Amino acid sequence: MNLFSRKKKGPDTGPDSPIRVIRQTEPGMCGGTDATLDTGAPTTILSEDMILFDVTSALNEYPSAGNPGRDEPPLGYLSAFAAPAGDGPFLLLETGEAFARRAPKTVSWALVKKAPFPALAALVREFDLAKSNGYHSTTHGLPENFGGSVTVRYAGGETISFSDNQTPVLPLPFAKRVAVLFTEAMKGEKTALPDLSALTEIRFAEERKNGGFTRAVLTVCPDGTGVNRKTSRYDDPTVYESEKPVDAETVGAIRNTVERTGLLAWSGLPDSEYRPLRNSSLTFVFENGTEITVPNGKTVPDPIRDGFFNVELEMTTKH
Repeated sequence: MNLFSRKKKGPDTGPDSPIRVIRQTEPGMCGGTDATLDTGAPTTILSEDMILFDVTSALNEYPSAGNPGRDEPPLGYLSAFAAPAGDGPFLLLETGEAFARRAPKTVSWALVKKAPFPALAALVREFDLAKSNGYHSTTHGLPENFGGSVTVRYAGGETISFSDNQTPVLPLPFAKRVAVLFTEAMKGEKTALPDLSALTEIRFAEERKNGGFTRAVLTVCPDGTGVNRKTSRYDDPTVYESEKPVDAETVGAIRNTVERTGLLAWSGLPDSEYRPLRNSSLTFVFENGTEITVPNGKTVPDPIRDGFFNVELEMTTKH
């Protein structure tokens, strides 16, 4: 389940709009392609002050019998994300050998001290990514995304944005350079996050426009088990309350989810451009009194986007 509404208002293609329709299918047509070009999108970026780097693409490097002695596996997929996150930039790198997006991938993230944005900005200029700015193509009926998308933002307001789900959107040499840059950057000095072994409490809160709400508090006990207390109100004045035990295995799985998805670092990420379907938050409390609150409306890369929902699910539905 996605916590964000990915549906945005369709592009304005009126006579005064810079959006030019290149291809357009009939509604519901399978296999057709819709493509637009924003003729107002800059193809030269003057700014060097990058504030968001978010690229994903299938790639054209395949295992080959002609390279039996290759030193490294082929790069068939790359997803790389960098954004400021308060005390330091949040980086995520996902790579895979196979072209197919469903194939196994390696995901790593880090909250680092040194920002890689100057090097990324130079790399974007070197490979002239802005030349494709404003082009978006969707072929309906594909079994998976055989292409990808690029979003790069700069402090001055300039943006590079293009996508195509039928063919790779990144040059292979560029993708390899990005993978190396991220790998090296994540080896640098990290910004410390609280130790999850000292987690004592998680609070979930959701307030709804009709006056309804859902609130849950998971208290972690010294033996590793927990107690989940939930209070909610829906379309009537009745307030529902429940209290359920949570076994140590589930508490451990929640900790693993928080670690795997870097949830504690989300609080400093920029707000998402997509409107959250619901306004909610998770607050993590630690033995020393430290509290970290994470709203659900943050810009988060796809490989770890499930983190918030999975913790919420345990606290509001399963328990």
